[in-house]
Amino acid sequence: MSALPTPSTKPVSERVLVTGGAHGIGAAIAARCEEDGYEVVILDREGENTIHCDLADPASTQAALQTALKGGPITRLVNNVGAVFPHSADEQTVQEFDAAIALNLRSAMLCAQALLPGMKEAGFGRIVSMSSRAALGKELRSAYSATKAGLIGLTRVWALELGRFGITANAVGPGPIATELFMNANPVDSPRTKAIIDAVPVQRMGMPDDVAHTVSHLLDHRSGFVTGQTHYVCGGMTVGRVDV
Repeated sequence: MSALPTPSTKPVSERVLVTGGAHGIGAAIAARCEEDGYEVVILDREGENTIHCDLADPASTQAALQTALKGGPITRLVNNVGAVFPHSADEQTVQEFDAAIALNLRSAMLCAQALLPGMKEAGFGRIVSMSSRAALGKELRSAYSATKAGLIGLTRVWALELGRFGITANAVGPGPIATELFMNANPVDSPRTKAIIDAVPVQRMGMPDDVAHTVSHLLDHRSGFVTGQTHYVCGGMTVGRVDV
């Protein structure tokens, strides 16, 4: 058996890159990372203290990544950006499907490829990708579910390929989380919103901080024996079949 690479003795970078970190779950993750002592770099279309870019566009994404890496290597990555594109299977357009792949899935690959050289040199890395409970199946989510399931596939492959370099890869699958986007689409007094909450075993909506807490655990240097996993932050909804 050949000897495994010896991890670098250089100090590990405490920089973390969060895509889509200007709002919602991404903002909660960025805030938690700051609390944990990391230097946070955000890629998003808007927001203060953010490297602005279109993560659905490869050229824009790669340019932003070059800017981010001018400050030094980044050994922690949170692939958080995503969009839903809700439609039934017979109404989902090719344009929407391509847009979902570009933003939800391809951006994760581009970000990982840009950061991996620095992670390998450091002998340390953490990659966390934001999947969804919808990856297990949900009506009106053909494009979204396909791309979120794709992130789980990437996570498993990266875990196998990168573990020898001290790099872990995991996914997080949120259930219903009370973000502004979700609550705008699901008003508090709506019967459908009530049905969603009633279907959650813990009998409440998730909060962005619930997701951020799980991401924080997976980014920690002490989580090196956890890789290739999908952690559902869903209040127990993935335990059984739920039609909401």
